Amino acid sequence: MSKVTGFLEQPRVKETYAPVEARLKHYHEFLLPLAPDLARRQATRCMDCGIPFCNNGCPVGNIIPDFNNFVYQDDWRAAVENLHSTNNFPEFTGRICPAPCEAACTLGINSDPVGIKSIELAIAERGWQEGWITPQPPRVKTGKKVAVVGSGPAGLAAAQQLARAGHDVTVFEKNDRVGGLLRYGIPDFKLEKHHIDRRVAQMEAEGVTFRTRTLVGQLPEGTRVNNLSRQTVTPEELRAEFDAVLLAGGAEQPRDLPVPGRELDGIHFAMEFLPQQNRVNAGDRLKKQIRADGKHVIVIGGGDTGSDCVGTSNRHGAKSVTQFEVMPAPPEQENKPLVWPYWPLKFRTSTSHEEGCAREFAIATKEFLGEHGRVTGVKTVRVELVDGRLQEVAGTEQVYPADLVLLAMGFVSPVSTVMDAFGVHKDARGNAQASTDARGGYATNVPGVFAAGDMRRGQSLVVWAIREGRQAARAMDEFLMGETTLPR
Repeated sequence: MSKVTGFLEQPRVKETYAPVEARLKHYHEFLLPLAPDLARRQATRCMDCGIPFCNNGCPVGNIIPDFNNFVYQDDWRAAVENLHSTNNFPEFTGRICPAPCEAACTLGINSDPVGIKSIELAIAERGWQEGWITPQPPRVKTGKKVAVVGSGPAGLAAAQQLARAGHDVTVFEKNDRVGGLLRYGIPDFKLEKHHIDRRVAQMEAEGVTFRTRTLVGQLPEGTRVNNLSRQTVTPEELRAEFDAVLLAGGAEQPRDLPVPGRELDGIHFAMEFLPQQNRVNAGDRLKKQIRADGKHVIVIGGGDTGSDCVGTSNRHGAKSVTQFEVMPAPPEQENKPLVWPYWPLKFRTSTSHEEGCAREFAIATKEFLGEHGRVTGVKTVRVELVDGRLQEVAGTEQVYPADLVLLAMGFVSPVSTVMDAFGVHKDARGNAQASTDARGGYATNVPGVFAAGDMRRGQSLVVWAIREGRQAARAMDEFLMGETTLPR
């Protein structure tokens, strides 16, 4: 294990950020990763528990005590190999994962948990700097062909695993660049896109083919889903050409807010707003961009996507930013004996909130107000929980000025037309119906067609998408070859 008494001697070493006034002037990452000596000091705090709850807290099952010990022993190459044995893209999760592993850390019961996420990022970056992360092409090709629909984290993880198993893998992406919501969703100040590009280069060297601007099936008329495709491939064509197909698209159908005034100009889904800025950062010239410059911005939705809208609006130069959350404010500190080792509900302040944002809890939108066809305000009312249901509080109506409203209330389901075109059965929430069983898992009702990630489980975390992509790859390899050596 790491230093036996390390957790008694060493306080948590926190990551640092560039100052707010500096980082608001650009869209680059402002997280300052731990230097190797600080990461090593942090790793000494790992207790190497008899039952490492952090492993179970991590969706991909990272072997956390082991890589902590390798860092403590200054064996960084072994740490890199250990980390990649369970996670294809630790530099992604090391930046944007909320770290459920840390919530499950035993040390966190009565102290600050080990900074597992910061150690993970330090390991991944050390691997790239030293040139240890290289292509791993297969020794033998199987002659089997696999199509992966969607190039988000689930699709990428599955494609890499399947290519390393010897299959010929083609990834289909409807947009012009690879990455799914990693590319067109997460702001660059949280995840710069060159991290995706170097993984794509690695995968191409391993034999993966990427076909961008290619839509599989059709999108519904008038859909707000980001789509930059120039050609279409039918499900029939895919099934005729490939031995297996994985549906790994995102949960892109946003939750709407059908209140009076919704038709006014200036009201947009978050995933109309955020991808545009990512494209501009990549050098694209847009005919018209949704901008927050000098505007009163209302962000409706208190989750990560809403937080991303806050950070982007502040970089645009918004006059004010206010974020609404319909649920009451959570407690400042969780009840650890009650919730540990599970993810706790508690008040969280993101780096975007720190950059300037008024936060309103227990508030519901009643109506959008406007003049000359454009939104000018949001009429709200306070709500409270009564017997588990939200009820309006009489006499609390209020109008907030608004020149731009961003709807960031989550996603209801994947786009159904893709699944319908393949004839895939859906569950009650509109996701592709497939189990996660050790045998036959991720297979849909259509022979040879599998589903993973948001397409199967609904809106979730990047780390869950990577897990499902890896497990789906194992199931597909077993389907194609009758056996598999890919890890589950």
